[in-house]
Amino acid sequence: MQIMIDIDSNTPMFAQLIEQIKKAVQTDSIKPGDGLPSIRQLANDLNVNNKTVAKAYQLLERDNVIQTKGYRGTFVHPDAKANCSFDLNAWVFEKLSETIETLRKAGATDSEIRIAFGDVINNRTFKEKEA
Repeated sequence: MQIMIDIDSNTPMFAQLIEQIKKAVQTDSIKPGDGLPSIRQLANDLNVNNKTVAKAYQLLERDNVIQTKGYRGTFVHPDAKANCSFDLNAWVFEKLSETIETLRKAGATDSEIRIAFGDVINNRTFKEKEA
């Protein structure tokens, strides 16, 4: 598996890494059970910060594309190929778009939606705001 990071790209480096690992899984360049380089090793190989690779690995693990087995290393998940096709970001975008459209149809302004969104993200309740 050959990974190339384009530092001039508008796509964040961690997203480039995720995209390339998913593509390698989908094209069978890497298969379920195959080992992946450690975070430190891949960061050194790509000449990027460890946090960049760690973020990519964390998101890939969340999506069940890879799995970490403690000190034994990081491996391609048994269901990785099927899990590569699900795009959580696209799903979140779709759900938020639907919700915002519903709120707008009910008469909520964009400003009201933004304020409420911030409150929900920060776990502030409506009652806390009234106090």
